Amino acid sequence: MDLYIKTAIAPRLISFCAFAAMFAPSAHGEVGAVASGSSVSSAQRPNIVLILADDLGFSDLGSYGSEIDTPNLDAIAAQGLRFANFHAAASCAPTRAMLLTGVNSHAAGVANIAEAIPDYQALSPAYQGALDSNVVTVSERLREQGYRTYMTGKWHLGGAKEQLPSQRGFDRAFALADTGADNWSQRSYLPIYAKANWYEDGQPTILPEGFYSSKTLVDKAIEYIASEEDTDKPFFTYIAFQAVHIPVQAPAEFRDKYLNHYTQGWSVLREQRSQGLVASGVLKELAPSYIAPTTVPWDSLDPQVQAFESKGMAVYAGMVDAMDHHIGRLVDYIDSQGKLDNTVFIFLSDNGAEGSLATRSPSGDPGLQNLPMRSWMYFNDFNTDLETLGEIDSYHDIGPSWASAAVGPLAWYKFFASEGGMRVPLVIGGNVNGQSVIENVGGVAHALTWITDLTPTILQIAGVGSATEGIVGKSLAPLFADEQASVRSAEDIVGYELGGNKALFKGDYKLVMNRIVNEESVWQLFNIVLDPGETEDLKSKNPQLFAELKADYEAWAVQQGVIEVKPDYDQRAQVFNKGLNDRPVLLLYAAGGLLGALSLLVLPIWLLIRRFRKKP
Repeated sequence: MDLYIKTAIAPRLISFCAFAAMFAPSAHGEVGAVASGSSVSSAQRPNIVLILADDLGFSDLGSYGSEIDTPNLDAIAAQGLRFANFHAAASCAPTRAMLLTGVNSHAAGVANIAEAIPDYQALSPAYQGALDSNVVTVSERLREQGYRTYMTGKWHLGGAKEQLPSQRGFDRAFALADTGADNWSQRSYLPIYAKANWYEDGQPTILPEGFYSSKTLVDKAIEYIASEEDTDKPFFTYIAFQAVHIPVQAPAEFRDKYLNHYTQGWSVLREQRSQGLVASGVLKELAPSYIAPTTVPWDSLDPQVQAFESKGMAVYAGMVDAMDHHIGRLVDYIDSQGKLDNTVFIFLSDNGAEGSLATRSPSGDPGLQNLPMRSWMYFNDFNTDLETLGEIDSYHDIGPSWASAAVGPLAWYKFFASEGGMRVPLVIGGNVNGQSVIENVGGVAHALTWITDLTPTILQIAGVGSATEGIVGKSLAPLFADEQASVRSAEDIVGYELGGNKALFKGDYKLVMNRIVNEESVWQLFNIVLDPGETEDLKSKNPQLFAELKADYEAWAVQQGVIEVKPDYDQRAQVFNKGLNDRPVLLLYAAGGLLGALSLLVLPIWLLIRRFRKKP
């Protein structure tokens, strides 16, 4: 499937005037403001497919310089627009809340994932971990304007019946309520859940035979679109993939393509990805690379550990490849229905690559701190066997060293407020009535853009740009006509707080504070245009700007109702402790882990005593 070839020769002049009017400045100065009562009929409005990857690194797509095969997404990029300076929250649920509403995560009630919110924050409406009922979703707005609305995949914005997508503007929904799940069967991926909570149209459901997450989510999307294909109503389809969230799993045929790709290690890959970002035009020049202190020297690992790690990264690449393959199936289906020339695709990731170590220490050893998790895995039939890594019953996470490489030269990864956690790929492409939605196809936009910008952008594409009340994001439509344009002035700010990690964007500059366990948290100032790797702290060189941005952040935090975390807050520990409160059975897994740890200490002593007792 080559989306560019299929659509490039479509008649572009038939509806050019209507298309140009859709994105032209209105009398009120808004780009693309089309009133709900305008002459644009529902049949002329484009279909919109919103695709969200989970934990995909900034440089993981072929069109962003990766070695991973993503031909279907690359085809959308080739006849669309890539974004080089687009940011999301560094964790999934806050991003999803902002993506679907166009308002800040605190205003949406999802300042953090529900599992990580301590009791002293949970009293605030900003820290509920579920989408506030007073906030309007993009699906609700589009449905009011005559769109069919469908959702498949990870929801994670509330698991109560009234919080599920079927109650938030989606006509049909096949949704996972949790933060993640196994990709091969209906079971949880963490001991904090008793099971994987899947729902269809608001009711608990059982996964189909032959389930693999990326395949099934696209199957369901096609099923929903096909169920009303005889209607004139356009569709809005939101697909939220589990790829490439923990557990990292992929069919062997996708994994095995990459078995020889990663044998040189993560430092080599980081350099290759950095060069790839420049070669693809996403970065204008090779940037200094930040190497996180969690990165282990590849040469320090035993050959067996290197073999395990390189195969694990091959599983990750295969999972990205499989996701792209199934996206291609969706594009082919839409094309077979004669609707490809009136469908716009939007693809992004919810945050940077995942660097947590759920199953082992950085050296490859299980580690005492991971024994409770290993105990839970044992009782739930998960394994980390090298031969079948990524396949059914396998459990894998790539860890911090590969995660750092997956974001190229950027600093840190998921959860951190640095660029590696927040700067993610965004690709927009497709057609409105046979006319490309992007004027200069294949280009790269370098303007600072933010996750709340996508709801107003979707509404503008749909021709309902006036239905934007309460939205704080900026439509990206000006960049469709001129990739060198900006959507924010030099004085506009974007504030951010999640789990005590903080940031403020203003012009070319970013103020950032990361909370690192057992280390003092300090503010830093970077020019992320010249230094996207955040390698040179400018606060001493430019104290006036530093003070200005810090004051801006403090005012924003008060406005948003930010509640500071306590000094001992640890997000991973908070998730596990909350699980202990919700599921007392976790104590058994913890006890099993503790017994395992004690056995590691006692067994050598016991063997030594036996040895000496046997001597005459």
